[in-house]
Amino acid sequence: MSERNELQRDAINVLKETSRTFFIPISQLDPGVQEAVAAAYLCMRAIDEIEDHPELEPALKSELLNSISEILEGPFNRESFESIVAPHRAFLPEVTLRLADWIEYCPETAADTVLQATSIMAKGMADWAMKGWKVKDEQDLDDYTYYVAGLVGVMLSDIWKWHDGTETDKQLAIAYGRGLQSVNILRNHVEDRERGVSFFPEGWELEDMFSYAKRNLAMADRYIEDIQPGSILNFCKIPLALAHGTLSALEKGKEKMSRAEVTEMVSQVIEK
Repeated sequence: MSERNELQRDAINVLKETSRTFFIPISQLDPGVQEAVAAAYLCMRAIDEIEDHPELEPALKSELLNSISEILEGPFNRESFESIVAPHRAFLPEVTLRLADWIEYCPETAADTVLQATSIMAKGMADWAMKGWKVKDEQDLDDYTYYVAGLVGVMLSDIWKWHDGTETDKQLAIAYGRGLQSVNILRNHVEDRERGVSFFPEGWELEDMFSYAKRNLAMADRYIEDIQPGSILNFCKIPLALAHGTLSALEKGKEKMSRAEVTEMVSQVIEK
């Protein structure tokens, strides 16, 4: 097996282990754009695992994320990255430790887009770690959801244009990411509070966050109207349909959609 094929196999395996939601739509993408989006997802998941790590102190999270952000500004140096994570190898997961591999896996002409977006995200996450993830108002919520998810939408829009010239609205792309993230916040809010974190602005009740999620998902529905039928549209429609379905389930008092409901919804999206 060639090194490239081995790297592809590893990327797909780690992707499958880290995301049930995104593995399916990424696997539906056409060759070329599939590698770019898979690499981008893995790079962003690599830094997300630092932000979410239960055993690292906020100051260390911020230090690691800022250091990674700086080397992602380029030109990327594998040795510099590995020297940053080496002291923490026992704590960090494979997806984080192998960030350099995911960058290598990314198609060369798309790499700058992925590196730039991941660098900005890492810096934003570092800042939020030092704030203790305290969301005071809706402006704070918009800022947080921009760095952890809206940026993903912007980066994907850049990748669509790189791949086949598809033009999309960047503000709607940000709302697409925010919509998915706000559904995650709603789904995890009880667990978050048990660990002493809340992404709800001060004074917000559940219905306020539901309203925020619905508003952003409505803009996400408009975002995909610019995309022609094909693998990119399917990619965007699957997480969006799952977000709408999860929001509906949460409103009915369920914790999440069942695996069967997820499978059925994905099948419907792909068939359309």
